[in-house]
Amino acid sequence: MKHFFSLFAMGMFLVLTGCLKQNTEEQWMNDPKILDLIQQMTLEEKMGQMHQISGFGGQVPDNLKQDIIDGKVGSILNEVDVKAINEIQRIALEESRLGIPVIIGRDVIHGFKTVFPIPLGQAATWNPELVKKGAEVAAKEAWSSGVNWTFAPMIDISRDARWGRIAESCGEDPFLTSVMGVAMVEGFQGDDLSADGSILACAKHFAGYGAAEGGRDYNTTLIPENELRNVYLKSFHAAQQAGVGTFMSGFNDLNGVPATGNRFLLRKVLRDEWNFDGFVVSDWASVTEMISHGFAADPKEAAYKAISAGVDMEMTSDSYKNHVKELIEEGKINERLLDEAVYRILKIKFDLGLFNDPYVQEEDQNRFALPEYLEAAKQAAVQSMVLLKNEQQILPFTSSINKVAVIGPMANQKYEQLGTWIFDGDSDLTITPLEALKSELGESKVLFSEGLKYTRSKDKTGFSEALATAKKADVVVVCVGEEAILSGEAHCRASLDLPGAQNELIEEVSKAGKPIVLVVMAGRPLAIGGVSKHAEAVLYAFHPGTMGGPALADLLLGVANPSAKLPVTFPKAAGQIPIYYNHKNTGRPVDPNAWTCIDDIPLNSYQTSLGNTSHYLDLGFAPLYPFGFGLSYTTFEYKNLKIETPKVKLGGDIIASVTLENTGNFVGEEVVQLYIRDLVGSVTRPVKELKGFERVQLKPGESKKVSFKINTSDLAFFNPEMEEVTEPGEFHLWIGGSSDTNLRTEFVVE
Repeated sequence: MKHFFSLFAMGMFLVLTGCLKQNTEEQWMNDPKILDLIQQMTLEEKMGQMHQISGFGGQVPDNLKQDIIDGKVGSILNEVDVKAINEIQRIALEESRLGIPVIIGRDVIHGFKTVFPIPLGQAATWNPELVKKGAEVAAKEAWSSGVNWTFAPMIDISRDARWGRIAESCGEDPFLTSVMGVAMVEGFQGDDLSADGSILACAKHFAGYGAAEGGRDYNTTLIPENELRNVYLKSFHAAQQAGVGTFMSGFNDLNGVPATGNRFLLRKVLRDEWNFDGFVVSDWASVTEMISHGFAADPKEAAYKAISAGVDMEMTSDSYKNHVKELIEEGKINERLLDEAVYRILKIKFDLGLFNDPYVQEEDQNRFALPEYLEAAKQAAVQSMVLLKNEQQILPFTSSINKVAVIGPMANQKYEQLGTWIFDGDSDLTITPLEALKSELGESKVLFSEGLKYTRSKDKTGFSEALATAKKADVVVVCVGEEAILSGEAHCRASLDLPGAQNELIEEVSKAGKPIVLVVMAGRPLAIGGVSKHAEAVLYAFHPGTMGGPALADLLLGVANPSAKLPVTFPKAAGQIPIYYNHKNTGRPVDPNAWTCIDDIPLNSYQTSLGNTSHYLDLGFAPLYPFGFGLSYTTFEYKNLKIETPKVKLGGDIIASVTLENTGNFVGEEVVQLYIRDLVGSVTRPVKELKGFERVQLKPGESKKVSFKINTSDLAFFNPEMEEVTEPGEFHLWIGGSSDTNLRTEFVVE
């Protein structure tokens, strides 16, 4: 076998561990009760705390009992049977030598039994308080089932709609993702981790996982350090500053080094620069998967590289369990590394209150789908659905509409509207659009035809019935999109079209000549430009969860007014990817007035006759819908943009304001967005960057002055020397309703 411990690597490692041994205790290993436990632990018991296994579906087999007694298990994931969990904790406390409880982990991504919109949908609310509430509800339901650790929030910056895990993300923007990620951390963990209903959060996947090449999951990520720091690490730093208890390393390799064995990420950035004092868990078997990456020759080398890099707990694979003792005996790692990892793990267990009482009491069980939980899920769904089009103000429906046709494969799918990663979601609780509209309007006013049995179906035998149903109605609600299985981990798509024969179904139904409201339920942005032309209105519902039906009904009937904004740019086609609002400029930026469509190019045109700028001949340069876009039933006017600080010194505040007026006929909420651009920097800067937003509700005719204050430190970025600096110079500032707003002013930082 190839020899993998070079003298240089060993020398550097001994220097590192020597420094840690000299300095660590007085800095952070200072809890006497934890140090006392560690002093009593055998090497095998330390290794046990760093070992996480998957549960046995409500069973506690003899081999698991013995491993817990022997202190060989620190955490169990995917066990939600309360009796089994209580028995596991009883054995750990009463029969193991040191009485150390077990952490019970579970993916609770956007709800437990009560399912909220997928995280991408929650980000579309631009409402951190609502997102925090969703995490609180998920935490309370999961906690009542014995779960005390969730692997959320997922705060990877996601700029590729092909990537299945964009559904779990908060979109493409570091600022919005940071705000939403912090809200989730606060919702899961609360003010006190040991309090009833609080569970431990985990910031994942550290780091750069969302930049997977080709939008294909687990793929290579190549991100220059400057871009990594300026874009992909910001949300993780925000989560760390918010007190998130754990981090998870990613599946991806970053610039040739797998995240799970990446010292730069886990030691230099996370520990040394950010002073993170929680623990790091690998992703599922990502330690031994470094063998497939070609970064480790065998499980022993994988264990060495992961623990040296700073992974404290190994999820499901057992390279630590099988090889750490051998590595210590051979002098290839220092036992001090185990002490540090175990200290961090034990500290979390004490913080969770598990040493005092790890049991789930009978009166705490099954606190699911309480009325207030369902109401919170409904409000999240209402504010997550983005109105993209509303010609002739077809929405909301008026009293003149007597019959509504509901058509499409997503109109009555209890499971599919819940979206990805809902292991514990109860589809029996789901209320679909069809059910909700029948409940609100009455059975006689709602007609239904699937058209297609499921979203991927190409069987058109139901088209004639769908067309006949549409002809009987005053308005047609066509519910299309993706099934839940088409997004999420490893569920990536090369095409962004509606799957199956859904495009053809929409075209067929349009032959009825009735107004169409297109409702898209999906886990990602889809290229719907071609079919949306058949619809008078388009509502985009990132898989909206349990209460998606009632939320949609409220919006269609005008009980609620859409206020959601896109957290990600919508491409016209997959060929535009990557496309995101906060891109860099080029030396030959696009001239919006100079682009010529490929179909309009004269024959025998001279090569430079079209101009030389950065665009596609067939799709131009603009997206289908820009980041931050979303309509309302009312209209808003922005005016009187003012900068109170046209010149500001470093360390000072920039204060800007705008007057927002509701110029329509409905009470509405607008998400007012602040963007800036640093015109000249030591590294090129994005054409726009989100720096603030505020939800504002106004009555018809009402206006309000909306003010923002940001500090010059909020303008900082990492320069070529990887120093975070705010550089003096000229800046542009916009305030408006989306990233393509043109209402602009300027200021100077001196």
